[in-house]
Amino acid sequence: MADVSPYLISGATGDWEVVIGLEVHAQVVSNAKLFSGAATAFGAEPNTQVSLVDAAMPGMLPVPNKECIRQAVRTGLAINAQINKWSRFDRKNYFYADLPQGYQISQLYHPLVGEGAVEIEVGDETKRIGVERIHVEQDAGKLMHDQHPTRSYVDLNRSGVALMEIVSRPDMRSPAEAGAYLTKLRAILRYVGSCDGNMDQGSMRADVNVSVRRPGEPFGTRTETKNVNSVRFVMQAIEHEARRQIDVIESGGRIVQETRLFDPDKGTTRSMRSKEDAHDYRYFPDPDLLPLELDDAFIEDCRASLPELPDAKRARYVAAGITPYNAGVLTAEVESARWFDALLAAGAQPSQASNWVTSELFGALNRLGRDIADSPVSPVQAAELLELVADGTLSNTLAKQVFEIMLETGDDAGKIVEERGLKQTSDTGAIEAEIAKVMAANADKVADYRGGKDKLFGFFVGQVMKAMGGKANPAVVNELLKKALG
Repeated sequence: MADVSPYLISGATGDWEVVIGLEVHAQVVSNAKLFSGAATAFGAEPNTQVSLVDAAMPGMLPVPNKECIRQAVRTGLAINAQINKWSRFDRKNYFYADLPQGYQISQLYHPLVGEGAVEIEVGDETKRIGVERIHVEQDAGKLMHDQHPTRSYVDLNRSGVALMEIVSRPDMRSPAEAGAYLTKLRAILRYVGSCDGNMDQGSMRADVNVSVRRPGEPFGTRTETKNVNSVRFVMQAIEHEARRQIDVIESGGRIVQETRLFDPDKGTTRSMRSKEDAHDYRYFPDPDLLPLELDDAFIEDCRASLPELPDAKRARYVAAGITPYNAGVLTAEVESARWFDALLAAGAQPSQASNWVTSELFGALNRLGRDIADSPVSPVQAAELLELVADGTLSNTLAKQVFEIMLETGDDAGKIVEERGLKQTSDTGAIEAEIAKVMAANADKVADYRGGKDKLFGFFVGQVMKAMGGKANPAVVNELLKKALG
């Protein structure tokens, strides 16, 4: 595994290295919240998914949701992390208007998942990013500042929703590495089905820890930029924050450990508050919850439920003759991989199919503004189209025409070919007749070709194909033209 080339930022006094760690908050896919039976669907009317537990009514007791624990364990197994059979919930005490209990139930001292790693690729190089822990906690509610001119409203729909906090080691050294890590982690979560990864809806967001140092020196003081909700914004926040810190240090100042906010409109960060340490939260074991104790059977059941993950799927595609680039594109999103697997299951040849999907299908979907889950052409229909190319019924040019008609009508390729007479012809008599006409009409170019201008061969191929409406078999045209032209 190669070391990734160093990314250094030039300051007024020399080069600086940036050190990055991410704390990713991923909302667990489950029908109910972490400690209550309230629903978790996105987009509901404010305060319509709030149980008495979520609202912190007196006497209400939390009860752990087994599905949320199961999803976190499955996520840990997917990154080859240590699963702790004994873990415990703690209370993190702080006051905020969207936190009705006055504390958050989290895991500080004994998390559910221990150390693991995520493998990323940056350019042609591979790097392992360590994951320190994954702990399970409840989300807070949400303040709405745009509903009233002088008041803020509180929506508790999100209060109590299960979160996995996935804490990386400070192993990333560039915005590109952080972007690759977040992208890969999101892909893994979506393959596993433990988080939908919809960053625009807030179901996955990152706290970005950044510090700078001279290469080889100890870590500097870090800042934490909270709740950044896209890969692009994470990379922008790192870029800005690293340069800001370098400017402060080089002008004689010092970096203060603090929490900052990212402004996506300006691409800058601004100070929010000085960073609290763990003791400021007065953590202690939650007295209402027993420790979680997992047995081997539960963990093995979680392991058995895992799908084929992105790295394994990509390796399988490459072994089947697909280029590493195409394999990477096809496995980047779980929906694309599932669609492509269905195409292979329908009998498509892997290499031909991968080229067609990554160019023709993705190009068409991009043009139509649709994603692959909403493709007008099904994997079975696509397999039939590719088979018609493979058996010589359609040339690549005709296949493009048929595909366009499939996108418009939803009809099968075979039906379109039959109804519209779009079959490729290998009739040598018909092709030879057209070749004779083209040569007669271009006697000067025939003479030039025979005089040594070999590049004119493509001209003759084009003229014959045009004369036959694109339906001539190109291989037969090439063979007969070579004979006719001598």
